[in-house]
Amino acid sequence: MNRNPIGVFDSGVGGLTCLEELRKLLPNEDIVYLGDTARVPYGTKSRETIACYARQDIAFLEKFDVKMILIACGTVSSVLMTENLFDGSRTELYSGVIYPAVKSAYAQTKNRRIGVIGTPATIRSGCYGRALRELCPDIKVVGKACPLFVPLVENGYTNVDNKVTRLVAEEYLDVMKKENVDTLIMGCTHYPLLKDIFADILGDRVSLISPGAEAARFAAKELMKRDLLNDREGEGSCKLFCTDSEELFSENVTAFLGNEVTAEISKCTL
Repeated sequence: MNRNPIGVFDSGVGGLTCLEELRKLLPNEDIVYLGDTARVPYGTKSRETIACYARQDIAFLEKFDVKMILIACGTVSSVLMTENLFDGSRTELYSGVIYPAVKSAYAQTKNRRIGVIGTPATIRSGCYGRALRELCPDIKVVGKACPLFVPLVENGYTNVDNKVTRLVAEEYLDVMKKENVDTLIMGCTHYPLLKDIFADILGDRVSLISPGAEAARFAAKELMKRDLLNDREGEGSCKLFCTDSEELFSENVTAFLGNEVTAEISKCTL
């Protein structure tokens, strides 16, 4: 057994979708979450800048002697596929969100037509397409960059009846309807907050995959397999850090998690 915390980071608050699933699956675990809110979004930055930011995020979490790091950011996860962001770090157990999401999507698709929405950097990298074709070379992958979704979520435009967000979503998702995808990977951890809008537009026949939730399920399985779970009986602690306004971050935490999670929120520097 191992009582060290699990580390999770994202460019902002989207990774809280991963944290929420972790809390459901592993309520006894301590979790340290970092949202780099001062520099969100990562998806519009260069690959070199994203890698630099990610290494700073990793170094911050390692101060807490974490036993595992989850990269709850689709953009950083896409960089991780071709660049070892943990080179020189002491963290041995880590995961991005791409492979867990891809395995789930492949298991659910019936017509082998899978859609991927994400930040411009994620879609430009082609990371989800490559990972899916490793499982099935002839699978059809439809990618669409959706740069407006992150700021909409960060500003609280997530209600299913929000006319602005719905208009944007209808335009972005039109290609998915035309290409007849039956499974959609929400390739940014912010996007699950818009899943009700997506479901309303695409209909029940399309399965929606949350990479953050899938990464949390992967983490639970790995920690169990390696006998690294916390053996305490009580509920674990949850420490949340941001790099910008604590007040704004707290509002977003409430929007993502409601009042179900008691967490200590602090501002930090990287």
